[in-house]
Amino acid sequence: MIESLLSIRELVTVFGEGAGAVTAVDGVSFDIRRGEVFGLVGESGCGKSATCRSIIRLFGGAAARIAAGSIEFEGRDLATLGASELRAVRGSGIAMIFQDPMTSLNPTMRIGGQIEEAVRRHQGLDRRKAGQETIRLLEKVGVPSAERRAEAWPHELSGGMRQRVMIAMALAGRPRLLIADEPTTALDVTIQDQILKLILGLRREFAMSVLLITHDLGVVAQTCNRVAVMYASRIAELAETRELFARPRHPYTLALLAALPARRRRGQPLTAIAGAPPDLASPPPGCRFHPRCSYAEAACTAAIPPLRNISAEHSTACRRHEVLP
Repeated sequence: MIESLLSIRELVTVFGEGAGAVTAVDGVSFDIRRGEVFGLVGESGCGKSATCRSIIRLFGGAAARIAAGSIEFEGRDLATLGASELRAVRGSGIAMIFQDPMTSLNPTMRIGGQIEEAVRRHQGLDRRKAGQETIRLLEKVGVPSAERRAEAWPHELSGGMRQRVMIAMALAGRPRLLIADEPTTALDVTIQDQILKLILGLRREFAMSVLLITHDLGVVAQTCNRVAVMYASRIAELAETRELFARPRHPYTLALLAALPARRRRGQPLTAIAGAPPDLASPPPGCRFHPRCSYAEAACTAAIPPLRNISAEHSTACRRHEVLP
């Protein structure tokens, strides 16, 4: 049996209160193994980021709560930890980098000071050694002229450089799990490739696991060992990456792959997904994809289908997976 670093079971996260409450994460379960890159993919608003923020209960001031489920990390359920215990896990056990580093960096502090603060907090070093470690981390993530750049303000750096700074801050705590929430979305294609290669190289060097959140199946194909496809706050399909691309067993995954631009290069037609994602405040009954699904039948509207194994490394939440091409 392969050891799991993180094990999430039937996680439910609710945003808001009363009649305005929205279940952004609804019964989500998956494991992340030691040393792997695990992808979480889906359309904007499907609950990817909410799932990841739930892991370390970092909701950015939003009225949110974990209503059910467990989040076991290295033998402890993070969903039940007190505030001080959870702070000890953040950074040193699990670190997170975000889509837009400009909103995460402090605009009133030089970047070296921000990294040094993280180093001192997580590693307990004195100011001189923390300063040395800051320069080493900047060099490690590929920031040229690290000593000079450490004196820069966040607004003086390019988007790619700011993302490298965020990765350096994440490494300050020597985490075992790095959560990367769409870390390349705001960058141009060339810089995207550099940042992804950097994350993968650091994953090997530091023996970390990586949870990569993205809406880009091309990125998943290049980087992930396994992937979960998320739709309307639930996991639709989970499989090894090669298996998912070769033999998708959920109509939503099939539809996503049919919309990839690579199909046009191979002379195949692109197929848009009909309709729009549901409103999570009032989702449709049964399978949430059924209003947009050409394979749906009456039973699909009766109850939410569970995520079930169809092989050792492949699970789907589709009742009709056997009829898919």
